[in-house]
Amino acid sequence: MSTGTGAGADTDTGTGGQGAEPGRTPLARQWTTWVPVVAVLVLGIGWGRDLPGPVVAVVGLCLIGSVLSAVHHAEVVAHRVGEPFGSLVLAVAVTVIEVGLIVMLMADGGDKASTYARDTVFAAVMITCNGIVGLSLLVAALRRRVAVFNAEGSGGALATVITLAAMTLVLPSFTTSQPGPEFTGVQLAFAAVASLCLYGLFVAVQTVRHRDYFLPVARDGQETPGDDEHAPPPTPRETWGSLALLVLALVAVVGNAKLISPAIEDGVESAGLPKAVVGVVIALMVLLPETLAAVRAARRDRVQTSLNLAYGSAIASIGLTIPAIALASVWLSGPLVLGLGPLHLALLTLTAAVSALTVVPGRATLLQGGVHLVLFAAFVFLSFSP
Repeated sequence: MSTGTGAGADTDTGTGGQGAEPGRTPLARQWTTWVPVVAVLVLGIGWGRDLPGPVVAVVGLCLIGSVLSAVHHAEVVAHRVGEPFGSLVLAVAVTVIEVGLIVMLMADGGDKASTYARDTVFAAVMITCNGIVGLSLLVAALRRRVAVFNAEGSGGALATVITLAAMTLVLPSFTTSQPGPEFTGVQLAFAAVASLCLYGLFVAVQTVRHRDYFLPVARDGQETPGDDEHAPPPTPRETWGSLALLVLALVAVVGNAKLISPAIEDGVESAGLPKAVVGVVIALMVLLPETLAAVRAARRDRVQTSLNLAYGSAIASIGLTIPAIALASVWLSGPLVLGLGPLHLALLTLTAAVSALTVVPGRATLLQGGVHLVLFAAFVFLSFSP
């Protein structure tokens, strides 16, 4: 999800002005148009049935395609309406995807699914703050030797990520009102409201009050990179078409997640893997489009856009997902475990410290990118072998 400036215009997928310029693929011919339709048809055929392995694989492909389509069409709408409403469209779209996947798994999993929300949100933080940031810095530094970005904007975004993560994933491990790493109902309500307020404040600062802190940084003697590369906004017809396809794609994502959730859990259990792997899979699926967009931006020396995508995705993942899960917990059976264990607490602390050292100078080299990628690799490895 991209809450950063230029989210819709900075991608290379031609999200704006389809058909308006030579060489662009018309909306009706794009795969993002027919994939949601096919996914909904597959959903209707498979609903309420025990699916064999090959059919589960097809449903999984439809699910991934629907995720990518949903984010694409959200970017089209965001590009048309502009900021700050464009950021809200993207955030809500991706959050619906994430919450839909989590809720569907928790609804069928009972007590054994009590940690899915925590595992998914924590995985999103590690993927964005280490995986996307590290890969973006590495790509930019390989092309330009030094990656430059705005320390004020990135520092504020990082501080928001750390605060949200600590408040929702760390504090439950230390509260004493309820046994185990869980919030009481009142504590969960406070964390949800506080998270939502912080997210709203961040969006207001990023898109209105201090928008210049989140713009790509110009190198000495050069213009701001890529200012002339912005695609024209899509036409009203294209925008309404993308809005309809966005809704269709979100329905397909949530429904197909319901279909394959038993297969995901059975596969993880039969392989003898920890339950946290399910959360990692969900987060990787949801954040794949953001990763591709961030790397494309870094290749064009728009590292600030990459960081906007990374930290903005982490903020939305916590700031919108936790309130939604808190609301869903009213009717979901079973406990809601949010507190991290010692291993993940150590990884989160290390990530916060390293990220602060990376962001403060406003410049980074291959070393910083490599450090973040090693942290990400450690997270993935320890998820499979804790």
